[in-house]
Amino acid sequence: MGSAPIEDAPGRPEISLANKVVLVTGGASGIGRAIALASAAAGADVLLTYRSKRREADEVTSQIRAAGRRAHTLQVDAADARDIERLGREALEAFGRVDVWINNAGADILTGKTATRSRVEKLDLLLSVDLRGTVLASWAAVQLMRAQSTGGVILNMSWDQALAGGMKGEYAQLFCAAKGGVSGFSRALARSAAPHIRVNVLGPGLVETSYGAALDPKIKNRLTESIPLRRWATPEDVAAAAVYLSSDAAAYVTGQVLMVNGGAVM
Repeated sequence: MGSAPIEDAPGRPEISLANKVVLVTGGASGIGRAIALASAAAGADVLLTYRSKRREADEVTSQIRAAGRRAHTLQVDAADARDIERLGREALEAFGRVDVWINNAGADILTGKTATRSRVEKLDLLLSVDLRGTVLASWAAVQLMRAQSTGGVILNMSWDQALAGGMKGEYAQLFCAAKGGVSGFSRALARSAAPHIRVNVLGPGLVETSYGAALDPKIKNRLTESIPLRRWATPEDVAAAAVYLSSDAAAYVTGQVLMVNGGAVM
C-alpha cells in the first residue's frame, strides 16, 4: 500500500495569521515596520504604535489597508506606564481583541542625538524603554489575553549577543544589560502565562537598519566576515521569524529564544 502524499497529511498547521489581530510596538520603521507588513501579508489586521514617527507610521498603515487588511496607529511612549495601560484599552476599542502582541519598541543609542549622551544616560534610556517598557507591555498583554477565550501570543525582542556575550565594548554591555533582562523575564513569564498564552523571544543579530547604513565600511565588512552566512540580516528576515512564532505553526513553542543572526551565535 502506498503512503499518503505529504500535502495530504492531517493536522499540519500553516504559517498563517489569517483572521488574527497583531499589535506591534515601534512599528513605524526598521524591524517593526517589516513585522507589521509581514503580519498583514500573512492575513492579520495590524495595530502599530509609534513615538515620534507619525508620517512613517501612516505610510505603513496605508500599505496595509491597500492590501485589504485593517490597520490602526497609536502614539505610545514605551517608557510611559500610562501609555502602556492606554494601549491595551485602545487596542480592544479598535479591534475587540489582540491575538499577538509584539514588543519591538526600543531605544536608539547608536545614531542621532542620543549617541552623544553619557553612558549612564544611555543605560537609563535602554532600561526604561527596552526592559521596563517590555515588562509593562507584557503584563498588559497577559491581562488582556487572559480575558480572551482564545488566549494569545506575546513576542519580545532581545539580542543574540545578550545570550553569548561575544561582543566587547561599552555598547555591548549596555545592550546586554537591557536585552538580557528581556530574555530572562520572558522565560519566567512564559511559565506563568502558560497554557493560555505563549511567550517567546526573538534574538536578532546584526540587522540592516540605520545603524548599519551609517557604519564605516571597513568595520561593517569585518563584522560581516564573522557571520557564517556572510551577510547582515534584513528586517524582513526577522519579520519572517516573527510571523512563524506568532502563527499556529509554532503552537507548541513557548519560552524559547529564536536567534535570527546567520549563525553568528549558535
